Amino acid sequence: MQFTPLSIDKHTRRPYLRLSAPHQRIIIAAPSLQDAPQICELLNDPRVYRWLLSPPFPYLLEHAVSWLTEVKAEADAVWGELEQANAESPDGPLKVVGGCPVRSILEENEDGTYTYLGDCGIFRNRYEDVMDMEERARRVQENNAKPVGDPDIVWSIGDYLKPSHHGKGIMTAVVGRLMREWGIPRMNFHCVRAATMNGNTGSVRVFEKNGFVLRRECVDVVTKGEPSSHRFLDWILLSHGRSPHRLA
Repeated sequence: MQFTPLSIDKHTRRPYLRLSAPHQRIIIAAPSLQDAPQICELLNDPRVYRWLLSPPFPYLLEHAVSWLTEVKAEADAVWGELEQANAESPDGPLKVVGGCPVRSILEENEDGTYTYLGDCGIFRNRYEDVMDMEERARRVQENNAKPVGDPDIVWSIGDYLKPSHHGKGIMTAVVGRLMREWGIPRMNFHCVRAATMNGNTGSVRVFEKNGFVLRRECVDVVTKGEPSSHRFLDWILLSHGRSPHRLA
Protein backbone atom coordinates (compact mmCIF):
# COMPACT_ATOMS: atom_id res chain seq x y z
CA MET A 1 0.00 0.00 0.00
CA GLN A 2 2.74 2.47 0.93
CA PHE A 3 4.33 2.03 -2.51
CA THR A 4 1.18 3.28 -4.29
CA PRO A 5 1.13 3.97 -7.27
CA LEU A 6 4.51 2.36 -8.01
CA SER A 7 5.14 -1.17 -9.26
CA ILE A 8 8.27 -3.24 -8.56
CA ASP A 9 10.14 -5.18 -11.26
CA LYS A 10 10.09 -8.81 -10.13
CA HIS A 11 13.61 -9.47 -11.45
CA THR A 12 15.57 -6.32 -10.61
CA ARG A 13 13.38 -5.05 -7.72
CA ARG A 14 13.58 -1.64 -9.41
CA PRO A 15 10.47 0.48 -8.66
CA TYR A 16 8.76 2.08 -11.61
CA LEU A 17 5.64 3.85 -12.83
CA ARG A 18 4.25 2.86 -16.23
CA LEU A 19 2.62 5.37 -18.54
CA SER A 20 -0.81 4.82 -20.04
CA ALA A 21 -1.63 4.22 -23.71
CA PRO A 22 -0.38 5.21 -26.19
CA HIS A 23 2.87 5.30 -24.22
CA GLN A 24 2.45 2.03 -22.32
CA ARG A 25 5.95 0.86 -23.27
CA ILE A 26 7.42 3.82 -21.39
CA ILE A 27 8.21 3.58 -17.69
CA ILE A 28 9.62 6.03 -15.15
CA ALA A 29 12.05 4.02 -13.05
CA ALA A 30 14.45 4.42 -10.16
CA PRO A 31 17.89 5.67 -11.26
CA SER A 32 20.48 2.96 -11.93
CA LEU A 33 24.22 3.09 -12.51
CA GLN A 34 23.78 0.77 -15.50
CA ASP A 35 22.27 3.72 -17.41
CA ALA A 36 25.51 5.74 -17.27
CA PRO A 37 26.75 4.96 -20.83
CA GLN A 38 23.40 5.86 -22.40
CA ILE A 39 23.26 9.09 -20.39
CA CYS A 40 26.69 10.04 -21.74
CA GLU A 41 25.49 9.50 -25.28
CA LEU A 42 22.44 11.72 -24.76
CA LEU A 43 24.20 14.55 -22.92
CA ASN A 44 26.84 14.82 -25.64
CA ASP A 45 24.12 15.32 -28.27
CA PRO A 46 23.90 19.06 -29.12
CA ARG A 47 20.13 18.69 -29.55
CA VAL A 48 19.98 17.89 -25.83
CA TYR A 49 22.83 19.64 -24.00
CA ARG A 50 22.23 23.05 -25.57
CA TRP A 51 18.98 23.33 -23.59
CA LEU A 52 20.32 22.19 -20.20
CA LEU A 53 21.63 24.51 -17.49
CA SER A 54 24.16 22.47 -15.56
CA PRO A 55 25.70 19.39 -17.22
CA PRO A 56 29.31 19.92 -18.38
CA PHE A 57 30.39 19.42 -21.99
CA PRO A 58 31.87 17.14 -23.04
CA TYR A 59 29.94 14.87 -20.72
CA LEU A 60 32.16 12.00 -19.59
CA LEU A 61 31.32 8.62 -18.11
CA GLU A 62 32.71 9.78 -14.77
CA HIS A 63 30.21 12.67 -14.80
CA ALA A 64 27.33 10.25 -15.35
CA VAL A 65 28.50 7.88 -12.62
CA SER A 66 28.94 10.74 -10.13
CA TRP A 67 25.51 12.20 -10.90
CA LEU A 68 23.78 8.83 -10.82
CA THR A 69 25.43 7.96 -7.51
CA GLU A 70 24.04 11.17 -6.02
CA VAL A 71 20.49 10.91 -7.33
CA LYS A 72 20.34 7.17 -6.66
CA ALA A 73 21.24 7.79 -3.00
CA GLU A 74 18.40 10.32 -2.78
CA ALA A 75 15.93 7.96 -4.45
CA ASP A 76 17.06 5.02 -2.30
CA ALA A 77 16.53 7.09 0.86
CA VAL A 78 12.93 7.83 -0.13
CA TRP A 79 12.36 4.19 -1.05
CA GLY A 80 13.76 3.16 2.33
CA GLU A 81 11.21 5.39 4.05
CA LEU A 82 8.42 3.76 2.06
CA GLU A 83 9.66 0.27 2.90
CA GLN A 84 9.75 1.11 6.59
CA ALA A 85 6.29 2.68 6.46
CA ASN A 86 4.95 -0.36 4.61
CA ALA A 87 6.41 -2.70 7.20
CA GLU A 88 4.96 -0.71 10.09
CA SER A 89 1.61 0.28 8.63
CA PRO A 90 0.86 -1.27 5.23
CA ASP A 91 -2.81 -0.32 5.39
CA GLY A 92 -2.37 3.03 7.11
CA PRO A 93 -2.50 6.52 5.59
CA LEU A 94 -0.05 7.03 2.75
CA LYS A 95 3.22 8.49 4.02
CA VAL A 96 4.16 11.94 2.72
CA VAL A 97 7.82 11.97 1.65
CA GLY A 98 10.35 14.57 0.56
CA GLY A 99 11.26 13.19 -2.85
CA CYS A 100 10.36 10.88 -5.69
CA PRO A 101 12.06 7.47 -5.99
CA VAL A 102 11.60 7.27 -9.78
CA ARG A 103 12.89 9.62 -12.49
CA SER A 104 14.66 7.68 -15.29
CA ILE A 105 12.57 7.49 -18.46
CA LEU A 106 12.95 4.07 -20.13
CA GLU A 107 11.40 2.36 -23.12
CA GLU A 108 10.70 -1.36 -22.95
CA ASN A 109 12.10 -3.28 -25.92
CA GLU A 110 10.68 -6.45 -27.47
CA ASP A 111 13.36 -8.59 -25.81
CA GLY A 112 12.53 -7.27 -22.34
CA THR A 113 15.50 -4.92 -22.11
CA TYR A 114 15.14 -1.17 -21.70
CA THR A 115 16.50 1.82 -23.60
CA TYR A 116 17.26 4.95 -21.60
CA LEU A 117 15.31 7.91 -23.01
CA GLY A 118 15.87 10.70 -20.51
CA ASP A 119 15.24 12.06 -17.04
CA CYS A 120 12.55 13.91 -15.12
CA GLY A 121 13.74 15.00 -11.70
CA ILE A 122 11.88 16.68 -8.86
CA PHE A 123 13.82 18.86 -6.41
CA ARG A 124 13.40 21.90 -4.18
CA ASN A 125 13.55 25.15 -6.15
CA ARG A 126 16.97 26.82 -6.47
CA TYR A 127 15.73 30.29 -7.47
CA GLU A 128 17.88 30.64 -10.59
CA ASP A 129 15.79 33.66 -11.58
CA VAL A 130 16.98 35.65 -8.54
CA MET A 131 20.04 37.59 -9.71
CA ASP A 132 21.16 38.86 -6.31
CA MET A 133 23.27 35.98 -5.01
CA GLU A 134 22.76 36.78 -1.33
CA GLU A 135 19.00 36.93 -1.80
CA ARG A 136 19.08 33.70 -3.81
CA ALA A 137 21.03 31.94 -1.06
CA ARG A 138 18.57 33.22 1.55
CA ARG A 139 15.57 31.92 -0.38
CA VAL A 140 17.17 28.56 -1.06
CA GLN A 141 18.07 28.15 2.61
CA GLU A 142 14.57 29.13 3.67
CA ASN A 143 12.96 26.73 1.18
CA ASN A 144 15.26 23.86 2.16
CA ALA A 145 14.49 24.39 5.85
CA LYS A 146 10.77 23.74 5.42
CA PRO A 147 9.75 20.31 6.76
CA VAL A 148 8.62 17.49 4.51
CA GLY A 149 4.98 17.94 3.53
CA ASP A 150 4.94 21.71 4.10
CA PRO A 151 2.56 23.14 1.46
CA ASP A 152 4.76 26.25 1.20
CA ILE A 153 7.73 24.33 -0.24
CA VAL A 154 8.51 25.54 -3.77
CA TRP A 155 9.42 22.59 -5.98
CA SER A 156 11.08 22.39 -9.38
CA ILE A 157 11.03 19.92 -12.25
CA GLY A 158 13.94 19.45 -14.65
CA ASP A 159 13.84 17.12 -17.63
CA TYR A 160 15.33 16.06 -20.95
CA LEU A 161 14.39 13.46 -23.56
CA LYS A 162 16.11 11.59 -26.39
CA PRO A 163 15.63 13.63 -29.61
CA SER A 164 14.22 10.62 -31.49
CA HIS A 165 11.27 10.68 -29.09
CA HIS A 166 10.54 14.41 -29.22
CA GLY A 167 7.13 15.56 -30.40
CA LYS A 168 5.29 12.40 -29.34
CA GLY A 169 3.76 13.66 -26.10
CA ILE A 170 6.00 11.46 -23.97
CA MET A 171 7.45 14.17 -21.72
CA THR A 172 4.05 15.81 -21.34
CA ALA A 173 2.70 12.48 -20.09
CA VAL A 174 5.72 11.90 -17.81
CA VAL A 175 5.44 15.31 -16.11
CA GLY A 176 1.67 15.02 -15.72
CA ARG A 177 1.85 11.50 -14.34
CA LEU A 178 4.56 12.30 -11.81
CA MET A 179 2.75 15.40 -10.58
CA ARG A 180 -0.70 13.86 -10.46
CA GLU A 181 0.17 10.47 -9.02
CA TRP A 182 3.23 11.26 -6.91
CA GLY A 183 3.86 14.96 -6.36
CA ILE A 184 0.38 15.90 -5.18
CA PRO A 185 -0.60 12.86 -3.09
CA ARG A 186 2.85 11.76 -1.86
CA MET A 187 4.80 15.04 -1.56
CA ASN A 188 1.95 17.53 -1.00
CA PHE A 189 2.74 19.65 -4.06
CA HIS A 190 1.25 23.16 -3.95
CA CYS A 191 3.78 25.16 -5.97
CA VAL A 192 6.06 23.92 -8.74
CA ARG A 193 8.36 25.98 -10.96
CA ALA A 194 10.09 25.15 -14.21
CA ALA A 195 12.80 26.95 -16.18
CA THR A 196 13.31 26.70 -19.93
CA MET A 197 15.72 28.45 -22.25
CA ASN A 198 14.16 30.80 -24.78
CA GLY A 199 13.87 28.98 -28.06
CA ASN A 200 13.02 25.65 -26.46
CA THR A 201 9.37 25.85 -27.43
CA GLY A 202 8.83 22.11 -27.00
CA SER A 203 9.75 22.28 -23.32
CA VAL A 204 7.51 25.28 -22.76
CA ARG A 205 4.58 23.42 -24.32
CA VAL A 206 5.20 20.38 -22.07
CA PHE A 207 4.71 22.53 -19.00
CA GLU A 208 1.88 24.64 -20.41
CA LYS A 209 -0.06 21.46 -21.24
CA ASN A 210 0.29 20.51 -17.58
CA GLY A 211 -1.15 23.75 -16.27
CA PHE A 212 2.00 25.83 -15.85
CA VAL A 213 1.75 29.52 -16.68
CA LEU A 214 4.53 31.91 -17.66
CA ARG A 215 5.67 33.94 -14.66
CA ARG A 216 8.62 35.91 -16.01
CA GLU A 217 11.48 36.02 -18.50
CA CYS A 218 15.10 36.71 -17.59
CA VAL A 219 17.62 37.83 -20.19
CA ASP A 220 20.74 37.97 -18.04
CA VAL A 221 21.07 34.40 -16.76
CA VAL A 222 24.61 33.09 -17.27
CA THR A 223 24.56 29.55 -18.66
CA LYS A 224 27.83 27.67 -19.27
CA GLY A 225 29.75 30.92 -19.19
CA GLU A 226 27.53 32.82 -21.62
CA PRO A 227 24.49 35.07 -21.09
CA SER A 228 21.18 33.59 -22.13
CA SER A 229 17.47 34.20 -21.67
CA HIS A 230 15.07 31.94 -19.84
CA ARG A 231 11.38 31.53 -19.26
CA PHE A 232 10.16 30.66 -15.77
CA LEU A 233 6.79 28.98 -15.43
CA ASP A 234 4.68 28.24 -12.35
CA TRP A 235 2.07 25.67 -11.41
CA ILE A 236 -0.08 26.39 -8.36
CA LEU A 237 -2.51 24.05 -6.61
CA LEU A 238 -5.67 26.03 -6.00
CA SER A 239 -7.66 25.85 -2.79
CA HIS A 240 -10.28 23.58 -4.37
CA GLY A 241 -7.63 20.98 -5.18
CA ARG A 242 -6.68 21.48 -8.79
CA SER A 243 -4.38 23.59 -10.90
CA PRO A 244 -5.58 26.40 -13.20
CA HIS A 245 -5.46 23.80 -15.98
CA ARG A 246 -5.79 20.02 -16.09
CA LEU A 247 -2.67 17.91 -15.70
CA ALA A 248 -1.89 15.90 -18.83
